Amino acid sequence: MTLTPEQKDIIDKYVKKPEWRVAGKRADFNAIGERFGVSPVVARVITNRGVTGEKAIAMYLDGDWDSMHDPALMKDMVEAGEIIKEKLSDNRRIRIISDYDVDGVTSNYILLLGLRRTWAALHGSCADDCTVVDYDIPHRVHDGYGINKRLIDAAIADGVDTIITCDNGIAAIEQVRYAKERGLTVIVTDHHQIPFEESDGGERVYMLPRADAVIDNQRQDCEYPFKGLCGAGVAFKLIQYMYRICGIAEREVNEFMEILGLATNCDMMDLVDENRLYVKYALESLKDSRNPGLNALMMLSGRNEKKISTYDLGFLIGPCINAAGRLGDAKQSLEFLLERDPNVAEARARELLAVNNERKSMTEAGARHITDMLETATVNGEFGQAATLADKVLVVYIPAVHESVVGIIASRLKEAYTRPAMVFTDAETPGILKGSGRSIDSYNMFEELNRFREMFTAFGGHAMAAGFSIEKERLDELRRKLNEAAVLTDEDITPKLMIDVAMPLAYNSIELTEQIERLEPYGKGNRKPLFAQAAVPVRRAQILGRNKNLLKLQLDTGYGRCVDAIDFDPDTFVNNIKQWFGEDECVKMLNGQPNAVVIDVAYYPTINEYMGRRSLQMKMEAYNKGI
Repeated sequence: MTLTPEQKDIIDKYVKKPEWRVAGKRADFNAIGERFGVSPVVARVITNRGVTGEKAIAMYLDGDWDSMHDPALMKDMVEAGEIIKEKLSDNRRIRIISDYDVDGVTSNYILLLGLRRTWAALHGSCADDCTVVDYDIPHRVHDGYGINKRLIDAAIADGVDTIITCDNGIAAIEQVRYAKERGLTVIVTDHHQIPFEESDGGERVYMLPRADAVIDNQRQDCEYPFKGLCGAGVAFKLIQYMYRICGIAEREVNEFMEILGLATNCDMMDLVDENRLYVKYALESLKDSRNPGLNALMMLSGRNEKKISTYDLGFLIGPCINAAGRLGDAKQSLEFLLERDPNVAEARARELLAVNNERKSMTEAGARHITDMLETATVNGEFGQAATLADKVLVVYIPAVHESVVGIIASRLKEAYTRPAMVFTDAETPGILKGSGRSIDSYNMFEELNRFREMFTAFGGHAMAAGFSIEKERLDELRRKLNEAAVLTDEDITPKLMIDVAMPLAYNSIELTEQIERLEPYGKGNRKPLFAQAAVPVRRAQILGRNKNLLKLQLDTGYGRCVDAIDFDPDTFVNNIKQWFGEDECVKMLNGQPNAVVIDVAYYPTINEYMGRRSLQMKMEAYNKGI
């Protein structure tokens, strides 16, 4: 779609350009650096991440098994452990019911194999002989999110004695009541926020399902010191505790840490505290995974034996595992992880890659449609059940898109427009819409939606993401109420480019860059360090690569030498330089001739290794016209 000048002006009005800001947290950076053997620059970055105090900094830099928290601190962990131990000892059938996304599938995997291992220890047998622990996963389209009556009835028909939920169940008040009435033992393990109602005086009354045990680190009465675990993290802690009380070495639970790190990253949990340890372990382990399926997926993607990053977890492996649950049956993904035959695992990996490619095509089409719709609606104000960019909270209806991709589209909208986004599409039930939302730091999506919970036929989630269903005729009302209630300011919806240190390019060295690499892995809650220098002359620009998609710059450090910098959007850079400095200066720059091109650059230092030679290279994260 080509926008008119009027449309472009209005989009410029509502879509804010990133503001560059230098983090201003203070500490004795020299003292911190001396205590932990790092540069004051690195100490400043650590402080900017909110990591303060000797114990927290030590865990951040050098955390290990002994840094992790005791699972027994979780509310109801002891009770759940005793119940499960008794059931396994008596050979009572246990069924694990998870969500259908990455976190749910991996939670199921950890509980399934961990409880089978526990059963084997109790009976002096082999885990492969265990038939009393099995699993089920709801179908996204036919069942919707979480445990439901059909799954409960199926468990009863199969002679199941106990249901254990994972990555769901905390909001399943009626479902748990139904299961208990039918004589089942129910243990809930979850990490989502606890539903609540507000009294007339504004006091929150939290509502827990009446299960035999409810393990959720978000409980107000839970003393576990870290609230940031994903569903797989809670499952991991339960298995760690089961190993403890059943005579298995607790550290054997580490076999699941690779899977846990994958789930932690893909569920967009903050990479702080224990979570950093899980993800760091996963990144190292995945270079040569003991899991045949993951190994095959890495090989087919050309990523085995290379440095694995959180990008690979979140945009390569995770989406493939998610894809089956989005477009088909999530049991396919769990069977992929459980497969031990390398040849079968490779075939399953190819299937997941194909499904994920289909999902990507659907996502691109849906995202383009909504972007066009939003930017047009900004001007004409006509779309009925749709948002406009004048809204602080985007509530969007898009028909004829698979409900499995609405969460990804919502994430795209959130990133593009820096505001909470909720995307709905038609459900199987006539007159019902199903949707998914993604939020920004200044908007707690769960709490805001909870204020209008009576409008939903189903909903659950946490501060940054939620899933929900609503009657189609109420969507406009929801959009209106959420925007009327929103207290988001222009400041909240203005993207920020946070600079850790305004540091001259010349200050960088290989030694400093190696220290900075100790702060990995990067992701939500532990962003990549960013530095900046103003008024940097560009001595030369080259467009490289088979597809001409790599820009290599030579930036003048001001000390008689240049440093290389790279960017992956050459066309935009060249167009900006032409606009800012004119066609002639751009041509001179591209030819390596003296020119007047000067930019402010935000960068991240890296080490380029080529034919045994190591050299500094800056990754250009952003730039503006220099003065």
